[in-house]
Amino acid sequence: MNRKEFIKRSSAATLGGIILPTIVPSSVFGKNAPNSRINVGMIGVGRQAVSANLKNGFLKLNNCQVIAINDVDSWRMANAAKVINDSYAAQKGGNYSGVRSYGDYRELIFSKGIDAVMISTPDHWHAPAAITAALAGKHVSVEKALSVSYSHSKALIEAVKMKGVANRLDSEFRSLDSFWKTIEIVHNGLIGKLTNVKVGVPAELSGSALGPQPEMEIPKELNYDMWLGTAFPAAYNVHRVHDPKTIETRPGWLRIEDYTNGMITNWGAHLVDIALWGMKKEYELPVSVSGTGNFSKGIWNTIESFEVLYKYADGLTMNYTIDQPYVKFEGDKGWIKITYPDKMEVSDPTFLKYTPGPNEISYKGTLTDKADFLHAIETGKKAFEPLEVGHNVYFTTLMGLIAIKQGTELKWDNAALKFKDNSAANTMLNRPIREKWLDRNVIDWMNKFQNVPLK
Repeated sequence: MNRKEFIKRSSAATLGGIILPTIVPSSVFGKNAPNSRINVGMIGVGRQAVSANLKNGFLKLNNCQVIAINDVDSWRMANAAKVINDSYAAQKGGNYSGVRSYGDYRELIFSKGIDAVMISTPDHWHAPAAITAALAGKHVSVEKALSVSYSHSKALIEAVKMKGVANRLDSEFRSLDSFWKTIEIVHNGLIGKLTNVKVGVPAELSGSALGPQPEMEIPKELNYDMWLGTAFPAAYNVHRVHDPKTIETRPGWLRIEDYTNGMITNWGAHLVDIALWGMKKEYELPVSVSGTGNFSKGIWNTIESFEVLYKYADGLTMNYTIDQPYVKFEGDKGWIKITYPDKMEVSDPTFLKYTPGPNEISYKGTLTDKADFLHAIETGKKAFEPLEVGHNVYFTTLMGLIAIKQGTELKWDNAALKFKDNSAANTMLNRPIREKWLDRNVIDWMNKFQNVPLK
């Protein structure tokens, strides 16, 4: 279906029998008129959305226009609307007030004119919101970590496959020069045959345990019940959600297992992805996983330190730990280590002078994450980091978390898509959710991939 046909069909879109509002861009940007640009809606406009996905992302690109935003916090919506309107006003040299705000993500998704959505919510909302968008035929980019459970992540992958929409995990690391240059060295065989890969992620949230907290009054600007969404009810406390009327501080939900799996999946989405890319195992899972770790206790209860060992069918191994943010590739002819953001260390100094020849693998010209997503929409080609890869990266990191919690080595059966002889570990592949704030078709879709009933 082309864009004009899709807009024609979606003009009568409804939610619960109610005709939804229509978004119509209010200005024309020279040769980039609205009907030649990709119209983007932002679902979630907090710290990451505004700083990374808007200011340093979509607002810098000429082939898209952000025309709608959604958040459960009205202050955050007003803040994001000002950022977007001010940016477009500066670009066109006049006034602009075209961005529309929606308190319900479904109203944004079903609004006429939306081509694509960027999901920048807390992690527990990633899959439900993205599945809603994909089933509605909208192209989808999703923040990392992709989800909070294997079943939700798998349901999302199958939704984008079925609908054929462009999709991408929103990690920028493949676009960083030092990272793709590292992969060029690995893929062109300078370090020989890979034997082991080591991955570290930063201890940003270690030692941040916070004990039980009292119930607090919910800020007037926050729809807290919708923020909880698919997670089960819990008394409001500022340390559970985010600081009111600011996007400058780290939100508390990043430390709570109800809403995220913690740093093991969060930063792992960046650096384990680089490792799997270099290993050429973006679509392959390990055959065994084992590890140890420690968890915070109290309202903040995510994992804060860990050591995980992955073994693959061909004998290649990967070690994953809390340390510095790096990936080290070890081969039978040498090694190379890339530490975020751009420190490259090598066993042979000549590696750093390497430039691929005409018949060798080159990643020069790799697009930024946002530009790559838009390019996938325009061309119909697969994004450089599609959600299927994001799913594999996410589940690889989640495997480590499950192995730590089980306290035993886990064996993965890729044919049966479950752990061998460990029903407790297989139960942890699922996460029951509250149905509130989800449409029936989304609930039914997620149920197809859930081995325990949704409540």
